[in-house]
Amino acid sequence: MYDSVRVGILGCAKIAERFLIPAFQSSKNYKLVGISSRSHDSASRFAKKFSMKIFETYEDMIISNSIDAIYIPLPNSLHYKWIKKSLDNNLHVLVEKSLACNFDEVSNLTKMAKSKNLVLLENFQFRFHSQLHYIESLITNGEIGCIRNIRSSFGFPPFQDSENIRYKKELGGGALLDAGAYPLKIVQMFMSDDIHIASSNLYIDESFGVDTYGSFQVNDRKLKITAQCAFGFDNFYQCNIELWGSKGKIQANRIFTSPPGSSSTVEIQNDDGDRSILIPPDDHFVNMLQHFFNLINNRSDIEREHSQNMNQAKLLEQIRNKSR
Repeated sequence: MYDSVRVGILGCAKIAERFLIPAFQSSKNYKLVGISSRSHDSASRFAKKFSMKIFETYEDMIISNSIDAIYIPLPNSLHYKWIKKSLDNNLHVLVEKSLACNFDEVSNLTKMAKSKNLVLLENFQFRFHSQLHYIESLITNGEIGCIRNIRSSFGFPPFQDSENIRYKKELGGGALLDAGAYPLKIVQMFMSDDIHIASSNLYIDESFGVDTYGSFQVNDRKLKITAQCAFGFDNFYQCNIELWGSKGKIQANRIFTSPPGSSSTVEIQNDDGDRSILIPPDDHFVNMLQHFFNLINNRSDIEREHSQNMNQAKLLEQIRNKSR
């Protein structure tokens, strides 16, 4: 049992600076030990800002014996190598989505984590927001009857910087792994385990060589329902889920990105009328780190995370294959 988990940060990504490092520091469950980056200037800035030690290389941190867990917000193409090295050194891993670039990589890493009884958690922080928990309670309580259809979209306008890593094929860029992974993840939370990708479309931007928008349909053989999802980097902003049931409908429009400290809204329509429920401010990053800590200290739920890793990667692979 850990009273405090010692953590190292591998990379100086914006999400780490804005959200994850402050969340780590706000928790009594963690001690931030240090940071490593290919840019010494970036590492120095982070180390000074957050009072952390600098490790000169990624490997130095991983083999230092000074950390119990590692957080990896690197580009997708670097995930496999550094997750594997971390697991090799018996470190628990929290990694930004997507976990790796293809099913074989995710499968190898997950099998390795299972064999060592280590936590390998893909960071979809929206899973831990009270907004989603409230929606789940509405479904459980029969507020809209039986689910008949699910729709979810996550997309935004083009990035101003054409050098953004999301446009880099060699870095595992593309809208599917970055944006499409979100609606794919959330619809699984309301479907059975007997699902598959029925159809998909990926638009490949020839100037970048990566997919910049797309869509797909998930079919549930057991529940006899479908989910339609859309995503992209070249879209009007959308960040929503809609659950249409036999007796009503639930909708939320900031389902993936409700900022810490901000309220969110869930819209409900049924025979009792229309109502809008204001969800109090919550911090899904802090909640996710509590989940990570609980997994490290109590491995009883670790198999569920390993299974989710595999299911997500399998469906992403199906989306690619169907689009061809």
